[in-house]
Amino acid sequence: MKDKTFYECQSCGYQSSKWLGKCPDCKSWNSFVVQKETNFQTVLPKSFSSYEPVPPSSLSGIEVFQERRIKSEIEELDQVLGGGIVEGSTILIGGTPGIGKSTLLLQIMGKVCSKGITGLYISGEESITQLKMRASRLHLTSSNLYLVAETCYEYFLEHIEKINPRVIVVDSIQTVFTTQIPGAPGSLSQVREIAGFLMMLAKKKNLPVFISGHVTKEGSIAGPKTLEHIVDTVLYFEGDEGNYYRILRTVKNRYGSTNEIGIFEMKDDGLYEVKNPSKIFLSDCSGKASGSAIVCSIEGTRPMLVELQALVTRSSFAVPQRVIKGIDSKRTSLLIAVLEKKLGLRLASQDIFINVVGGVEIDEPASDLGTVVAIASSLKDKPLNPYTVFTGEIGLAGEIRSVSRIELRINEVEKLGYKKMVLPEANLKNISFNGKLDLIGVNSIKDAIEMTI
Repeated sequence: MKDKTFYECQSCGYQSSKWLGKCPDCKSWNSFVVQKETNFQTVLPKSFSSYEPVPPSSLSGIEVFQERRIKSEIEELDQVLGGGIVEGSTILIGGTPGIGKSTLLLQIMGKVCSKGITGLYISGEESITQLKMRASRLHLTSSNLYLVAETCYEYFLEHIEKINPRVIVVDSIQTVFTTQIPGAPGSLSQVREIAGFLMMLAKKKNLPVFISGHVTKEGSIAGPKTLEHIVDTVLYFEGDEGNYYRILRTVKNRYGSTNEIGIFEMKDDGLYEVKNPSKIFLSDCSGKASGSAIVCSIEGTRPMLVELQALVTRSSFAVPQRVIKGIDSKRTSLLIAVLEKKLGLRLASQDIFINVVGGVEIDEPASDLGTVVAIASSLKDKPLNPYTVFTGEIGLAGEIRSVSRIELRINEVEKLGYKKMVLPEANLKNISFNGKLDLIGVNSIKDAIEMTI
């Protein structure tokens, strides 16, 4: 009997009964490859041959236990994971090649294994000699950490049975393959199957599995986007070229809060935690430059002060430029329209450049007030008070709306020594504050600009 075949897009996984030149889902060209339909039972590794289905349980009869966690002793990582590494979880760390994923994973294993826990680091990209050289540079000497250069999944199982580790790292999943199905390492079918096998391995043996995955500029073939629905936790390791700071961002976490971030600094001997991220995102500007505003943002559970800079200048082009980095460009266009409509500022003929200092990205509406004040400051060429912090969401009518967790923001601003904070009037009415920080409540962007510029 002939095997049934189908065609699958290597960019997004769209399946078709015939070959297509252009994918109707992701619009990529020449991305379809032939695949064979495979019975799940035939691809199940030997170690799972005794797998049996679990009968349903009554909701009232299920006992809930607190998940067991392993502390990595890297506080930024433990915070991002929700309190530590959960046993039996699969954790995907994605990022562009060269960002520092392997360095981070090796440091995690070094910290964990230094506590007497056995760990296995499986590398499909580097030899054990290269890993040893990196470990020496990171000052890692634990005898409980085992290294192996291997790409075949079936051999993984043999190593795991012999060593019996409590933590596993697979670096990276694009280099791993299984002999149970056709396809080259890194193909969509191989990556999906390997991720599924690693997930079952983690649950069966109750051990955490870290998976490294490369993200291309197009976010494409066999990237972590394909695996997000399989794993328990998805972390993205971000950073700009030429910038020593790295951000570990949570986008999915079944055992903790999402949208958490951890800040690291890349040095010659590894990654170092940044205990106070607000300081690295605030420049040494003396306040003489216009267009610079300090905003208070919340990332996950952490308040963070960042400097937002705006440059407004007359355009020499028929269509003015809008270059936005660090905040949502579409929301910024909305704020520019509100400034033109409600305050009569002539911005249609101006080039507008906005940047968040330090390479961090802000993804919450509380930065709206700082954005419009910075734009107005640059347009009028009048500097803002460098000891003033702005927070507040702006509506389409120009009103300032309240923001969440205002007490947390106020405490962070006061702790860092700032003297004034401009915030929504609605938030000011609902808090009791006895500190030295001068709180200024505003109802509209007109009030905010008149008070500060």
